[in-house]
Order: sequence, then structure tokens, then C-alpha cells
Amino acid sequence: MMQALFTAGSGMIAQQFNMDTISNNLANVNTTGFKKNAAHFHDLVYRELQAPGAPIGAAIVPVGQDEGLGTRVASSEKIFTQGSLIQSDNPLDLAIEGSGFFQVTRPDGTTAYTRDGSLKIDNTGALVTANGFLLQPQITVPQNAISVSVGQDGTVSALVPGNTQPQTLGQIQLATFVNPAGLSPVGGDNLYTQTGASGAPTVAQPGANGTGAIQGGFLEGSNVQIVQEITNMILAQRSYEADGKALGAADQMISTAVQIPPFQ
Repeated sequence: MMQALFTAGSGMIAQQFNMDTISNNLANVNTTGFKKNAAHFHDLVYRELQAPGAPIGAAIVPVGQDEGLGTRVASSEKIFTQGSLIQSDNPLDLAIEGSGFFQVTRPDGTTAYTRDGSLKIDNTGALVTANGFLLQPQITVPQNAISVSVGQDGTVSALVPGNTQPQTLGQIQLATFVNPAGLSPVGGDNLYTQTGASGAPTVAQPGANGTGAIQGGFLEGSNVQIVQEITNMILAQRSYEADGKALGAADQMISTAVQIPPFQ
């Protein structure tokens, strides 16, 4: 009975983490390029009371006897399914339709990756993210540019006075990873960084080598499905309540046992 307390408690801790994960997904339902998390759980070790196949006299036990010790959080995985494309009036709002990440340079000189394509032009004419991080490879827009456009292959063009045809400014490159779920999210900047689990990035032109196409004038919304998250939240709540009842029942059984008068 004492073990039941710890087993039920581990279930409550796991469901609390699950609820935290779901809450974060719902909080970011309107975050551009956000990818939802999914909590995964593993069972804990088992206490083996009798091994299957153990001999008892001339017979062999057909099934074993073991006692589970609860559950634990195994991982919180990013799910990189496609978010919905939302049309905007800004030609520098870019959405990736398919696989890939925009590459940006952080102030410390390191490279980070993002699905948030809400680009801006800084005071030097360079294309930057909403947080001011330079896009890689760096592309500079002339100060006298009349208009800027981005093709599906990542070609950035600008129309300047005196020209009837847009001039090419540069080419946006996308990075892909063997295991994007292994990327490390950077809170506050809507970025990801490379880890040993993600593998090294493969950089290619949009639409080539499995990378997605770029849609100018669109932003990628989060891939959070509100109805699905609400359903998951109800399931987590009910599981938490069930573990709480098991905890209370085990406590009541212990209380009953300790109140039994000793044998005379």
C-alpha cells in the first residue's frame, strides 16, 4: 500500500507536466511559426516478484509477477507539422510551405534558425527578423527601392527608379535537419539552435533538396489545433483526478490498517 502512494504521486507529477505543456501550446496559438510540444511518458522500473518461466518443482511458471512503480516524463518533443498560411499586406512577410528554416545571425555571431518569416529592413537596408537579427545570407535593399519582392525560390528583387525591370538583390537559403525535433528552442526570440541530436544543417535553395517553397506576403501560423489541445487538457485533468483518487484510497487503506488492534 505504501508503494501505491508513490506510484499514484508519479502519475500526478506526470500529468502536471502534461498540463503545463498543453497550456504553453494554447498560449502560443497566435505565435507566428510556433510549433507545438507533445509530452511523452515512460513507465518506471518494475519490481519482479516472480520471473516468468521460473521452475516450481517439476512445473514452470507460465507468467511472471511484477509490480509497476509508476511513470516519468520521457521527453517534450517539438512537432514540426505545417502551420496554416496567413495572408498579409507586407511583401517581406515570408512563409515556408514545406520543410526548412530561415537562417539568422545572433548578436554573438552564432547562427540560429526560425520559421518566423516576418522580415523587416533595418537602418542600413539589411533584411532582419522582428528582433533585429540579420538574415543569412545577408541581403541589403537599396534605400531608393520602390518595391521589394521575394520569389518562391527565395530570389529577392527590388525595383529602383530609372529601371523598368526589378534587379536581383540576393538569394534566401533554407536550412533543413535530419532530426528537427532535436533542435533546442530559444525562448523569447522564436528561434532554434543546432544540437548534437539535430545533426548538422543542410543548406539549399528553397524548393531544392527537399526544402519548402517560400510564399511572399504570407506568414505561417502556429500548428496548434485548439480543439485537439482542449481534448488533451480534459484527458490530462481526468488522469490527474484518477491518480488523486488512487492516492486517497491508498492513504485510507493505510489508515485502516494502522487502526486495527493488535492480536491478543
